[in-house]
Amino acid sequence: MKRLTMAGIGCAALLSACGVAPGMRMTDNPTLPVSSGTAQTPPVTLPVTIEDITIDLIKELNSGTKNGESDQIRSLVAPAHPYLLGPGDVLQITVWDHPELAAAMGAQQQTTTRPSDPGQGFVIDEAGDLQFPYVGTFHVAGLTVQQVQQRLRGLLSMPGRYVNPQVTVRVESYRSNQVYVDGEVRTPGAVPINDVPMTLYEAINRAGGFTANADESQVKLVRNGVSYPLDLVGMIARGQNPADIILKKGDLLRVSTRNDNGAYVLGEVNKPTTAVPTINGELTLSEAISQAGSINPASADAAQIFVIRGSLGGKPQVYHLNARSPVAMVLANQFTLRPKDIVYVDGNGLVRFSRFLTLLLPGIDAGLTGAVLAK
Repeated sequence: MKRLTMAGIGCAALLSACGVAPGMRMTDNPTLPVSSGTAQTPPVTLPVTIEDITIDLIKELNSGTKNGESDQIRSLVAPAHPYLLGPGDVLQITVWDHPELAAAMGAQQQTTTRPSDPGQGFVIDEAGDLQFPYVGTFHVAGLTVQQVQQRLRGLLSMPGRYVNPQVTVRVESYRSNQVYVDGEVRTPGAVPINDVPMTLYEAINRAGGFTANADESQVKLVRNGVSYPLDLVGMIARGQNPADIILKKGDLLRVSTRNDNGAYVLGEVNKPTTAVPTINGELTLSEAISQAGSINPASADAAQIFVIRGSLGGKPQVYHLNARSPVAMVLANQFTLRPKDIVYVDGNGLVRFSRFLTLLLPGIDAGLTGAVLAK
């Protein structure tokens, strides 16, 4: 009988803990007491701060993002310049009234199997030199077509060659300079740079344009080992033209997919899910909760909605929204989520109490059964 009484006292002691556990909340700088035997060490403070979502906070976050992107865009904007010839380019050179020079270009090719295959004409070698009849070899890499035309005309006009020759030079195949477009475009791969300035939009258009799953707010430009994130939608909204960005030889442009830039919605929602940004790459807190089927009215505590940002880094940030007021949903509609954010909707006190009992009662039943058997 004494053992049964002690079991009942133990159950009462355990149940008394429900007054604390079910009512726990995420608070600013939460502390965790650590017990060791009978002595209790001082509470351990977690390095996490919780900020309430307000209009001022939203403006601050948006302002910081815009300023950082503007600095990056300024470093990428450059004036367009004429095409400069390089090794591998193929030139068509015509000296009028001298058809014998046309034979030097080789036989006419009927078809070209690949874009990288040379066309009919004079190929610039690896050293950047060009060989032409009666002239010999001369350096052309780094020159424009007009400069090569003027230089060749001068060389052909030397004594013992031609009198006032009329020379026309054009590029048959552009093969020396190219950029690479990857990700959510219709025809990813290498895109040759030609006499048309290779702007950011020009590169995307030559790659077939965006796919239906492309995230236009998450475009990355890799240049010389440095990655530059670009938000094309945000640039247009701020009056900045993405076509002002001129790509250079060897640049890599990657368009992300919307499925990789979603936010996780967990907790007391009807359908926990990964919320995907809209077609323009934007995803607000209210849109994410809507994609999760809204919060569960029977179990959720609308006053305890949290956004956890940077959970994989060393300094996570937590933002809190009290959505009990309809006005708070206006804030939720303006709070923009970032890729890999975690949205957590906490449960109400009754739900936490019920779940606590579910974990506790099997232990109580086992204790009572053991006491009865011992008796």
